[in-house]
Amino acid sequence: MQVEPTVAAEDVSPVTRPAPTDHAVVDVIAGRWSPRAFDPDRPVPRSTLVTLLEAARWAPSSGNAQPWRYLVFDDAVPDARERARDCLTPGNAWARRAPTLLVTLAARNWPGSDEANRHAIHDVGAASYALALQAVAEGLAVHQMAGFDAALARERFAIPDDMELMTFIAVGHPGSTASLDDKRRRRERAPRVRRPVRGTAFVGGWGGPGLTAVPRDQSPD
Repeated sequence: MQVEPTVAAEDVSPVTRPAPTDHAVVDVIAGRWSPRAFDPDRPVPRSTLVTLLEAARWAPSSGNAQPWRYLVFDDAVPDARERARDCLTPGNAWARRAPTLLVTLAARNWPGSDEANRHAIHDVGAASYALALQAVAEGLAVHQMAGFDAALARERFAIPDDMELMTFIAVGHPGSTASLDDKRRRRERAPRVRRPVRGTAFVGGWGGPGLTAVPRDQSPD
């Protein structure tokens, strides 16, 4: 009897990689990250995928316009999934191993109007972040990507002009990092870093002091 080789636990990308946060945040936020190693042999159950999109459904949006739309590519229609994979740039070839791909779209105008909704892109991002957090709770990996041929995707999937293509999202169970090239394997294991809050939030207006946990005149830094 032939025995299938096993994959060492340390070679499988984890679902979560808790961030070294400066201030305590809830675990699902601290742990969410964007792995690149997926298991192509473990499909995402349709019921679970619907749950992820239910999370997206309840994201906030300006005027409750709900501008997000998602195209779904999984093993239900394998040829469509293959055509979606062909839209990925070479740098995102690793995502071809994900059993499910989503394409996120933003409705450019307010519902029933020709007036542009300038908040639509923001709101689609909020919906996809809710989806990503739900994926963590479901034990799934999610990676959102900007590297794809938008013109090709629009043509292949008959996307109307009033829909803005935003991202591709790879969804699946974590897989072996051996599937990645050396560069991406290193990135998979590299320390997680972010700009500190004081470099992002400014008190009193642009150019004001960076926000800290205590007022500037009481802060040791």
